[in-house]
Amino acid sequence: MTLTNRGGQVKSWILKHYDDDLGRPLEVVNTAAAQAYGYPLSLWTWDEAQRNKLNSVLYTVSSTGDGKTPGEITFEYADQNLAVRKTIHFENSYVAHVEATVLEKGNQISAFPMWPAGLGDENSAAVYAASKIEYQGGSDVERVTYKKVSSGNTVKGPFSWAAVSDQYFAAVFLPDDTKNAALVMLRNALDIPKDWRNPKETVKVDVLGAAVGNLQGATSERLYVGPKILKILETVPVTGLPADVVPDLHQLIDFGWFGLISRPLFVWLRWTYEHIVPNWGWAIAIQTLIINLTLLPLRISSMKSALKMQKVQPQMNSIKDKYKKYTMRDPRRQEMNTEIAALMKKEGVSPIGGCLPMLIQMPFLIAYYRMLGSAIDLRHAHWLWIKDLSSPDPLYILPIAVIVTMLFTQRMTPQAGMDPSQQKMMNLMMPLMLGVISWNLAAGLCLYWAEGQLIAIVQQFTMNRTQLGREMREMMEKRARKKDK
Repeated sequence: MTLTNRGGQVKSWILKHYDDDLGRPLEVVNTAAAQAYGYPLSLWTWDEAQRNKLNSVLYTVSSTGDGKTPGEITFEYADQNLAVRKTIHFENSYVAHVEATVLEKGNQISAFPMWPAGLGDENSAAVYAASKIEYQGGSDVERVTYKKVSSGNTVKGPFSWAAVSDQYFAAVFLPDDTKNAALVMLRNALDIPKDWRNPKETVKVDVLGAAVGNLQGATSERLYVGPKILKILETVPVTGLPADVVPDLHQLIDFGWFGLISRPLFVWLRWTYEHIVPNWGWAIAIQTLIINLTLLPLRISSMKSALKMQKVQPQMNSIKDKYKKYTMRDPRRQEMNTEIAALMKKEGVSPIGGCLPMLIQMPFLIAYYRMLGSAIDLRHAHWLWIKDLSSPDPLYILPIAVIVTMLFTQRMTPQAGMDPSQQKMMNLMMPLMLGVISWNLAAGLCLYWAEGQLIAIVQQFTMNRTQLGREMREMMEKRARKKDK
């Protein structure tokens, strides 16, 4: 860290275990935004003139620890109206302790330490758009996207923590006095290069910041500045949470609606990386194999269900023909549904049996998407030709593999209940649609998707040679012959 006595602020805060896109140690201070809107640990007050003075005057400095951790640095300033004291205590962790006291003519005023201008890894419009202001005052976390942030808006406590965060990093304030804590949201505009290769062409983005302090007196709080890594966040104690909530920062990672699946998936993935293969790409490959083998019984069940559905199809068509003379609004049409339901119950056919495997796999796919989007462990993680599993495949090999494997899977999978012409169209349209979706997805997700389809091809090739597979194929060919006639 580099601090300055001009305003008693942090000019540079480098995370040595992480690098930027150019391979340099990551500067977590957004230098361009900070030059315009303020540096970390500057002070916020509602009086703008007072605020500008607090953050521009020269402070006297005293310190312990000789610039090493653990250590402490104190900034002090006094004149005939103001008396300011700001102390920062550092330990051997991502957490620092900050105290700030401002007296005006002997009276205590509210002055909040700030993280005013985003984070240093924000280097594109997409990354700025992913930034949020988040805070937790109970069981749930409030996540405010940049579009909903009104600069200067104040959120009064109680809350246990408040953060400026983006996809992978965060600056989190943890007030010692959670009941009297307050959060001031900050939002400012900034012009950044649209493409780093052409810095003259710019695009306007929104930069988020936050000031957190005590409304009733001096501010005393901890500040976590670092990566959104689950195992690290779980070591940061949080006070003031309900008894049924784990008192740490793990909820800073947003696993989304499928968090019940995403989080265990990631814990399992990390365990695979740490104990089996020290490469995140191969860890994903191993996990994908196990998941798909586990889902194999559902694939077999789906084929059986589709076969039963095809066997009763003539009887279902006969029932439909009997009622087709009635309009959709005619009450007698309900009798048709009753007869079809009774037939399916008698024959043991489930209307969702053929869709069940897809319905079960979709939460896994969505959970994987949220997991990979939140897992900083995959940031800049290498695998074969891919240098960053959290970013799109630069050669688009994996998205193309998704399309090709999906084409083969569709063609190989018997779909006895589908019209042949519809099946041909679906066999082409579905892979192309999924290929377009996967084109700009994280390479790690495309790896999971493409490998899953490759395993499905092997499984389907084997199943097509069983009695069940041959029977399904015969049903399809018979239906196609009738259609041709």
